[in-house]
Amino acid sequence: MFRNLRIHIFVYYFVTTLTFLGILYYSLAVVGTQNIFLLVVIMLCFVTLSGIFISKLSIDPLEEHVQNLQNLSKETLHELNLPISTIMTNSHMLKKNMTNEKDLKRMQRIESACGMLQERYNELDYMIKTQTQKTIQENFALDELVQKRVEFLESIYPHAVLRSELQTLQIFGDPIGLAKVIDNIIDNGVKYSPNSPKIDIKLENYELHIQDYGFGMDEVELLQIFDNYYQSNTNMQGFGIGLSMVKRFCDTHDIGLNFKSQKNTGTTVTLKFKEN
Repeated sequence: MFRNLRIHIFVYYFVTTLTFLGILYYSLAVVGTQNIFLLVVIMLCFVTLSGIFISKLSIDPLEEHVQNLQNLSKETLHELNLPISTIMTNSHMLKKNMTNEKDLKRMQRIESACGMLQERYNELDYMIKTQTQKTIQENFALDELVQKRVEFLESIYPHAVLRSELQTLQIFGDPIGLAKVIDNIIDNGVKYSPNSPKIDIKLENYELHIQDYGFGMDEVELLQIFDNYYQSNTNMQGFGIGLSMVKRFCDTHDIGLNFKSQKNTGTTVTLKFKEN
């Protein structure tokens, strides 16, 4: 598709340029027109029409392609909802009648895996909504949101000790996008603290502090953490794009973002929210 599009644009641009030069040469050399103003008007009209046609030729197929992808995403999202809900409902019903410890552990793993699928479902739904509308804003309890993220991440990292101290706080914003931000920060804290899996999470005075006791970073590394694909430890899994996404979200939603870190001591990330 894109190869043919490039060829069409190139051919049209090439023909348009030759036509433009031909008209210019004919007007000046053959006809010998003295009305420069009329010549300029004709050239501007020709260039404008050519620009409109080229933009239409290049944008329309892309717009159609993006629309098809969005429709496919919406249809896939709709089809995913039923099996996820079915698995969750039936696993809860089966779990009630289980007494064997091994069977219960297996069922917990199934529920955990299904919970992760539900998270991916929510993220896809969020991405589709952000593409169809500018912002997603609502009133929600930040302390409840943080607690839910802690419980979810505890199921993924059972070895981690996530200690939370949360004041009640209502804010107006994007809860789904903020949940992804919190997940990224805590996930980084766990991954970069293999020898000290404790993470302290504190919410007070419109500030959310997430502190780990891991590798930490020096001043040079702190200057690079928001660069795409940067990782302070290349042995860690992942693509190094999490913190750039965190900063982009915070900048867009006017949330203060601050990092304090010391090598071999740990890192504290602070999110500062606007007071209502």
